[in-house]
Amino acid sequence: MKILDIIKPNEDFLGSIETNNYFCPGRVNLIGEHIDYHGGGVFPTAINLGTYAFVTKRVDNEFHFLSENFRAYGPKIANLNDLSFKKEDNWSNYVKGMIKKFIELGHQIDHGLNILIYGNLPNGAGLSSSASLEVLIGTVLKEEFSLDIEMIDIVKIAKDVENKYIGVNCGIMDQFAVGMSKENKAIYLNTNTLDYKLVPLELGEYSLVITNTNKKRSLSESKYNERREECDLGIDMLKKNKIEFDLVCDLNIDDFKSFEHLFENNTIKNRIKHAIFENDRTIKAVDCLIARDFIEFGNLMNQSHDSLRDLYEVSCNELDVLVDSYRSHGATGSRMTGAGFGGCTINLVKTNIVEEVIEKVKKDYLKVVGHDASFYLVNTSDGARVLKGDEIL
Repeated sequence: MKILDIIKPNEDFLGSIETNNYFCPGRVNLIGEHIDYHGGGVFPTAINLGTYAFVTKRVDNEFHFLSENFRAYGPKIANLNDLSFKKEDNWSNYVKGMIKKFIELGHQIDHGLNILIYGNLPNGAGLSSSASLEVLIGTVLKEEFSLDIEMIDIVKIAKDVENKYIGVNCGIMDQFAVGMSKENKAIYLNTNTLDYKLVPLELGEYSLVITNTNKKRSLSESKYNERREECDLGIDMLKKNKIEFDLVCDLNIDDFKSFEHLFENNTIKNRIKHAIFENDRTIKAVDCLIARDFIEFGNLMNQSHDSLRDLYEVSCNELDVLVDSYRSHGATGSRMTGAGFGGCTINLVKTNIVEEVIEKVKKDYLKVVGHDASFYLVNTSDGARVLKGDEIL
């Protein structure tokens, strides 16, 4: 598909087919789930599915937004004098939140824009569609208004908007991954210090397959914040017992074994256990990829899912059906990715059997769940950027 195929039918909205074009990828987390807000290490990579913005300048103070994916909501209009959150504005609140935060930080935004959004990232699937939109808009604002701001600062602003404007108490992984990634690399990110390293993602005879349960979920309406609260209870308990640490992932497996008897509530213990053991798995997974030990990498993926299912309890029947099916048909590793309660799995499969495995999983899923899953063989991507070509990636 060419960019003009999207712009041309929306010429009246944009006022021109001469647009400035931008792209921000989605991301998939290879391993390291539900530990970014515990200061743990995460291991995401950006993918070649994402969100596009096609932009023209306005001479007034209005921002006009239109999404090709949510045309039923129609165009949305926001004035620079009123960028408040409004439930009825739906997806465009993410856009307004970014503009509002840029202005609050002193960036000069002195006129409006027409912004047409198009995405080929499944919405609500746990592939960071919201972070992709936020960092995309930050990139648009930087370029359209010639702002002196680095990508890492756009990433931090996007997280702040998600936390305080949208109301989702997420960590920084999603925004960091879609902003800072490089093609053919995964990012090992210390979410406490924001120190990171790019790790070659060279899978050789393996492929990554993302599979969407097509069970819609909204992170702000999920039990995400409940898990955060449960972990806070565990942290308070440890500190009352004079366990010295700043963040849960400062603790290691030996530490956990020394104090696990202190937990009176088994649920709270399991939440903390998941975070500490998942952090350890992620560190090992980085070493596995560097050493090209894909068998052990797959084992770590499997352990991660089992922990997310049994200890953190953020999986669901649809995710478990996919994971079980992939494993039974020869996948080297399979796990849920993202916040859970629906969304996607990430699966490591030998390339020479990948089509066969997908067909078997497709049949299993439809038989057990009753509706189709969606399958994506993905490539890696650079982070948010200005688009130079005329093709949708």
